[in-house]
Amino acid sequence: MANIQDVADAAGVSTASVSRFLAGQKVRTADAIRAAIKALDYTPSTIARSLKTGRHNAIGVVVPDITNPFFAGLVRGIEDQARVKGYDVILGNSDESPTQEEALVQALIKRVDGLIVAPIIEEDQSILSLSKTSVPVVLVDRSVTSTNYDSVLVDNIGGITLAVDHLVALGHTQIAFISGPFTSTPGRARHTGYVIASAARNLDHHPEFVIEGDFREESGDAAMRQLWNLPNRPTAVVVANNLMTIGALKALRELDVAVPAQMSIVGFDDLSFAELLQPPLTVIARGDNDQGSRAATLLFGRIQGTRTRSGEVMTLPVQLIVRKSTAAPLATTSGTPISSATTPKETTAL
Repeated sequence: MANIQDVADAAGVSTASVSRFLAGQKVRTADAIRAAIKALDYTPSTIARSLKTGRHNAIGVVVPDITNPFFAGLVRGIEDQARVKGYDVILGNSDESPTQEEALVQALIKRVDGLIVAPIIEEDQSILSLSKTSVPVVLVDRSVTSTNYDSVLVDNIGGITLAVDHLVALGHTQIAFISGPFTSTPGRARHTGYVIASAARNLDHHPEFVIEGDFREESGDAAMRQLWNLPNRPTAVVVANNLMTIGALKALRELDVAVPAQMSIVGFDDLSFAELLQPPLTVIARGDNDQGSRAATLLFGRIQGTRTRSGEVMTLPVQLIVRKSTAAPLATTSGTPISSATTPKETTAL
């Protein structure tokens, strides 16, 4: 494998000239060096190049759960922008663990020109510690208190309001909520949306109708079973993310509960296979690729120095996509089901 000395010998120049050329500086012998690199099929070491330029030409991305389809789409949006800029993406999966997140962040800041992080909790020490470094940071999907970083969020409160309004319009008054962790931005904000929307529609307050999950499938399953076993069970449920929605649907299937006849369900985040589910799933949808793309655009603006003002919080819109998992609640006489209505597919934007 050719090295920098081989290139210098082939071009008839010094290794210093080759180094300056590789660092992007103008040298009189550029044509000869370029020809030697091509002839020798020389690939410069990224480590050596970063030592010369002070740039790594890479960004780091840390997400809580790469198996979540939302985060997979988010990373795809980031990668698309990075590719255009000629940057590599180094991905880390924190597995919803603050300890793992801190280890990833500390390892990445030595290898990248900037970081995009979906922090696990709002009081996130690994993110707060980054304020002592010069590494540009953009937060995505979730924010951290007491920081001034750019953030790309979605209208969590508005999204849950759309879901509750849709169910109320169908005639539901007993609406439960499977929340994410209250320590995270989407968990707290979506719960706030449920509380505000329920109060605005004069729905009865049932503390047992709110169950805090952890954004994973298993917690959605457990929460749905808990709701179904209540003496005064709900007729509809809003679930705060896609994986918990899958868990809730699994529980309902195993409990032999008919959706939407016995339980209407609305999930937060669309799934590529949502229309293939039986019944097709009503969701609050957002653009995961778009959220990632916008986060990357903000980060590259910081890296390149074109963005210098204090942190911007970008809140993206959501929309309600009505499919077949929601319907009017069963009318009852002496506890005997009488009828159930169905709803056509429709889309409501916020």
